[in-house]
Amino acid sequence: MSFNIALSGVAAAQKDLDVTANNIANVNTVGFKESRAEFGDVYATSLLAGSKTKVGDGVLTQDVAQQFSQGSLQFTNTALDLAITGNGFFATVPDETSRDFSFTRAGQFKLDDDNYVVNSNGDLLLGFPVNSDSTSSSVALSTTEPVQIPDSSGSPAQTSEVDIRMNLPAGDQGLDPAAFDPLDPLTYNAATSVTVYDSLGDSHVMTYYFVKDVAADNEWYVATAVDDQLTDLVNSTGTDSDPTTAVNSLGTNTGNGVTAAKLVFSQGGDFIGIESPDGIQTTDYKLKTEALGSALSNGADATQQIGIDFNLDPSNATTVEPTQYASAFEVTSLEQDGLPVGRLTGIDIGPDGLVRATFSNGTSEPIVRVALVRFANEQGLTQQSSTEWKESILSGEALAGEATTGTFGEINSSALEQANVNLTTELIDMIIAQRNFQANSRALEVNNSLNQTILNIR
Repeated sequence: MSFNIALSGVAAAQKDLDVTANNIANVNTVGFKESRAEFGDVYATSLLAGSKTKVGDGVLTQDVAQQFSQGSLQFTNTALDLAITGNGFFATVPDETSRDFSFTRAGQFKLDDDNYVVNSNGDLLLGFPVNSDSTSSSVALSTTEPVQIPDSSGSPAQTSEVDIRMNLPAGDQGLDPAAFDPLDPLTYNAATSVTVYDSLGDSHVMTYYFVKDVAADNEWYVATAVDDQLTDLVNSTGTDSDPTTAVNSLGTNTGNGVTAAKLVFSQGGDFIGIESPDGIQTTDYKLKTEALGSALSNGADATQQIGIDFNLDPSNATTVEPTQYASAFEVTSLEQDGLPVGRLTGIDIGPDGLVRATFSNGTSEPIVRVALVRFANEQGLTQQSSTEWKESILSGEALAGEATTGTFGEINSSALEQANVNLTTELIDMIIAQRNFQANSRALEVNNSLNQTILNIR
């Protein structure tokens, strides 16, 4: 019996050495979780046996249990490198239609030829579908979908409004509005331009011409042109009128007739009123161009109109309104709300797992939210190769959720979770296991010597 006891000790020491060697071998494996050999003594007895004198029957390996403690983070320059701090696993599937889930803490992800996010095995990372407001439309594991980075362009947006703020020089000489000619700078006092966009994302130059009224102090005409084509401003009722009959117009004597608006300032230079081409102030204190169809020749929306907001506050002067002071013409703000076609410039993954694509036109779109999965008993998971695990009866059912909610951890982009192996501890454990192996081997040797002595008795 002592032979078997010593043999069980040798086997246990060998198992301990194997576990330690495996931990050391994977010290640089991303997402690896160290294992610990757990042993129990063997004690067999019967009903009539004398338990006071019974000797144990050796040792038995009860479990090789993985330890799911947090590994340290290694930061990288790749946005698709993901690390979890806290509780949770990434979920993956081998192909788009499969529901054969695997779970991992190794976040070394990359793009395949179809722009799916995959790991080194080619398994697809899973995420929750999201709404336009970045909320998850579902957080069930059954509704997860492979994370795919779009290769399409950012959608354009046509310009609907231009916000403009400037100072008009109070000392400028008034000019005859009927003599306006956009090709002759002497017929207008100032001009400025802004790039606007049509429904297809094509850019156009919108120019604003300012003419100080020679017949009225502190009043200025403003007219517009798109791509050097004069564009009428509509009346307060939204209708267009003929420049020759409009109350406010420019260029009627030069063949450059265009309806205009009038900006009215106080004697102190404050902006106090705005008149449409029909001489009536609009209720929202804004202007609007006619439909730009004649200026658009690329098939874009011909009904596009562009509003002009001078930020008039009739109750009091504000810092966002135009002014008429004794200084040079100066544009202090000129903004429009259109967007050109954008190309994908980057991917951002937030702590909550939200994947957002950013485009060159300044827009961003939520794509998907990386799913996390947790288990009631992580040590009950069935270990697979490549630092992956499968659900088992002992682990309990996989529970999916969003990062940073409940007991789920946080997702760190451009970071990897290193193995949680403490190399110093493993080296010490290896020395202890070696000592145990040698001691049990010595016990075998002693048992063998005793047997030989007995066999040599005459």
